[in-house]
Amino acid sequence: MSNLETRPAEQICTAGEQGDGIELLAPREVPLGGPRAMNVRRTIPQRARSLVGAWCFSDHYGPDDVSSSAGMQVPPHPHTGLQTVSWLFEGEILHRDSVGSLQRVRPGELNLMTAGVGISHSEESPAEGRPPLLHGVQLWTALPGAALGIDPHFEHHGDLPVVRHDGAVVQVFIGRLAVAGEELDSPATTYTPLVGAQIDLEPGAEVRLDVDPAHEHALLVDSGDMTFEGSAVPRYSLGYVAPGRSTVVVRAAGGAPARAVLIGGLPFAEDVIMWWNFMGRTHEDIVRAREDWMALVAELGPGDGSGSAGATGYTDGAAERRFGQVQGYPSGPLRAPALPDLRLRPRARPGQA
Repeated sequence: MSNLETRPAEQICTAGEQGDGIELLAPREVPLGGPRAMNVRRTIPQRARSLVGAWCFSDHYGPDDVSSSAGMQVPPHPHTGLQTVSWLFEGEILHRDSVGSLQRVRPGELNLMTAGVGISHSEESPAEGRPPLLHGVQLWTALPGAALGIDPHFEHHGDLPVVRHDGAVVQVFIGRLAVAGEELDSPATTYTPLVGAQIDLEPGAEVRLDVDPAHEHALLVDSGDMTFEGSAVPRYSLGYVAPGRSTVVVRAAGGAPARAVLIGGLPFAEDVIMWWNFMGRTHEDIVRAREDWMALVAELGPGDGSGSAGATGYTDGAAERRFGQVQGYPSGPLRAPALPDLRLRPRARPGQA
């Protein structure tokens, strides 16, 4: 999924201050694809906290009725320096990318795209045979400096570890987590120590998760009344706890089932700059990425509606450049928003003018 804000602000992503207890991060609504499109609820990045481990972006959407609309339609767009994690509760999304991938993702399955030096992709609700509801999360993780130059690649995992115990169902899609004495280890590729898991609880059920005490963790509540380490986390909000715990407890506090996503990881040691869909270490990284992408957009021109569904590949000569281009998308690629002259502005830390 792309960040489709027309005036994206530069965000210096750095590990925040770590205190005791629960820190609550409220979401803000962002239209995905314009005023008539579906809204997403974004909890990170924000000024109070831009990272949880290497997790740097969290969009939560739905349930949205897509039975009589086009649903999710995100045209081809670029990424650098990050991984995208697509995870659904309901519905289907079709992913295409410039390394030749064409893959649907459904609930309980993981689509993981590693941008590395640069990739482009599109995401859309399938034109035919799609379920009526679309509901899920889109997450990004920041790649460490040592992985910024790796070749882009894509993974799909349809058989992920899950455990059922005392009214709880826990499925791990990224990293490793221990539940009721059972170690759950996802096969997905990561570049820093991470964990990501879906937690479903019956009314009144509680689950105790064995976690790495060096990691920080956060709980994004999708439905129901939930507590995290004894504190209530409102629906759609993110509850954060600092490192130092060897277990964390999640409970369905109300009389209805509850569902949440747990993310966590080793606090990220590097400051990164995120703007639109690009992550780098300097303003020059961002400026260069945008220039490279816009050069490719100018070469391709606008879509003419004649694309053939599922045709994916590189443009002639683009294999030697950082971005390929998804072919066969009738509306053509997204243009990058206008970029402030970051080259002339000193790098600012969060909270500084």
